[in-house]
Amino acid sequence: MGVLVVDDSKFMRNIIINILNKNNIEVVGEASDGIGAVVQYEALKPDVVTMDLTMEGMNGLEAVKEIIKIDSNAHIIVCSAMGQQAIVKEAIDAGARGFVVKPFDEDNLIDEVSKALKMKGK
Repeated sequence: MGVLVVDDSKFMRNIIINILNKNNIEVVGEASDGIGAVVQYEALKPDVVTMDLTMEGMNGLEAVKEIIKIDSNAHIIVCSAMGQQAIVKEAIDAGARGFVVKPFDEDNLIDEVSKALKMKGK
């Protein structure tokens, strides 16, 4: 299916989408908060989710937990600022499969997404 991009910043979603598109990775949807992420995950069944952690309403950590309840094999990559290491660890413990530190290096993002796609057999 492709990648679901979740970030409360439209600017950051556009950056991630542009990087993925430039590297021939299909983006199937986007969401601006955790609730939207869960709804989009259920509707689209993406292969990979990139997930911001700091969002209004349902944050990224809560969304990771909800998505894992829906699909224990979900491939979620946390995209987070360096100062949130404890939350990143908690997200990984909750089921996220990887993380990329913001501001991220384009190659790191592509590497993480490509690894997750390979794990899904795509």
